[in-house]
Amino acid sequence: MAKKTQIIFIMTDTQRWDMVNCYRETGLRTPNIDALAASGVRYERAYTTQPVCGPARAGLFTGMYPVCTGSWANGMALWDNVKTVGQRLRDNGVHCAYIGKWHLDGTDYFGNGFCPDGWDEEYWYDMRRYLEEMSEDDRVMSRCAGTMNFTQIPEDFTYGSKVLERARDFMERYRDSDYFLVVSFDEPHGPFLCPPPYDTMYRDFEFPRDPAVYDTLEGKPGYQKVWSSERPGTPQTYDMKAPYFFGCNSYADELIGRTVGAAPEDAVIMYTSDHGDLHHSHGLFAKGPAAYDACARIPFIIRDPDGVRGGVYRKHPVSHIDVVPTILDYFGIDCPKVLQGSSLRATVSDTEADTGCPYAFIEFTRFEQDHDHYGGFQPMRAVTDGRFKLSVNLMSTDEFYDLEADPFECSNLIDTEDPELAAARNRLHDAILDRMCRDRDPFRGYYWDCRPWRKDAAAPNWRYRGWTRQRENVEYEPRQLDFVNGLEMVHPQRIKFSNSSVEYESLEQMIDFLKHYDD
Repeated sequence: MAKKTQIIFIMTDTQRWDMVNCYRETGLRTPNIDALAASGVRYERAYTTQPVCGPARAGLFTGMYPVCTGSWANGMALWDNVKTVGQRLRDNGVHCAYIGKWHLDGTDYFGNGFCPDGWDEEYWYDMRRYLEEMSEDDRVMSRCAGTMNFTQIPEDFTYGSKVLERARDFMERYRDSDYFLVVSFDEPHGPFLCPPPYDTMYRDFEFPRDPAVYDTLEGKPGYQKVWSSERPGTPQTYDMKAPYFFGCNSYADELIGRTVGAAPEDAVIMYTSDHGDLHHSHGLFAKGPAAYDACARIPFIIRDPDGVRGGVYRKHPVSHIDVVPTILDYFGIDCPKVLQGSSLRATVSDTEADTGCPYAFIEFTRFEQDHDHYGGFQPMRAVTDGRFKLSVNLMSTDEFYDLEADPFECSNLIDTEDPELAAARNRLHDAILDRMCRDRDPFRGYYWDCRPWRKDAAAPNWRYRGWTRQRENVEYEPRQLDFVNGLEMVHPQRIKFSNSSVEYESLEQMIDFLKHYDD
């Protein structure tokens, strides 16, 4: 009998990389995630595509950068012609179920209660469906951590327990079938409800004050100073306690342990979080327009029964953009040209394997379209190669860090005169610009090139780089037509051609030339 392909994708919300003990010992307890890492491969430097809930999930579940999906802020739905991994797998005969927080339908935080195309309607369980099961009083209680000041929360009251219950049922029911199952916990995201003993586990615990907490923001972008001023204080007075947040973090670990325990032994298990939380690093809070590790770096583990056990992948940084290509690879489906990452499957068996890209890209455009108390429009494009990190903050000061010498990203070297550092900075800048052009970033333009520190930048050009870029979404739409001749395009990326630049001697010559101009 052919071996089944079963993939269980587990994710949390707002769990930064060093809230997981196998990445950094801080005093937080995550024994189940640690055990998962010991049975698979832990990716040392993994990054979200955008440190905001909805856009992060757009990158995770479409394999395209958020800005290329339409969902580049919370409350913005995916474009109609952007397909999720559930749709792609379903259309190749794979049963897919998504249980838990979705945040990609363009409505509110909880979702609209409707199962998106590609996923099993019977198991769909977004947060709206959870709330609609409750009385009004219970809904209010479920949205306030203060509830735990007055009463203990029964475990079966939590969203996580409801998600787990349905995931167990799905795995048992389809134990003899191929499938892709997403188990998407909202925990440890606020309001941080958790049952005993997690509600009191961290009552007196303080998260360690590392050098990032002492960052003065000298030489940093002005918008970060505005951001920091929203919660004034000093590194000595910052409240590093968050007992319910940290309790919910360990509760999420417990839920993950139970999910893994219910999974088939030969299933592939992937685990990650959508993004992190700054928690006073660099004097900042929550998440938003920053590429700092505290909010953009996330835990990521793959356990393949046929792969390495207890491995750590350090060769290159990896990205959520690689998740969909990896999943398709496991099911034997060719990676569509429209996807922007590459499969990590080889690294599961060989922790020295190449990933296909030495960079991880991070972006930010805005937080949410419905309100502006997270800074509004703050366009950022960033990249890291694991050693260096560059953030181009379009409307403010750019940032460049040497992560080897300055792992907590406190010293901004953007104006460095050191030739080697400047060469590394410019190389990363070129990588950002190339990605923006190659992947059709709708915000691309000469202003990203012409930074004050980039002395060799080309002069501003209204035609920018002179290219046209069409999309190859051939699995779901006809091959796009060339604007010049109305025929199927030959190359999706090409120098834009102007008919007015050529004189023709005959109609026949014109037709022949234009039919073949891009061959």
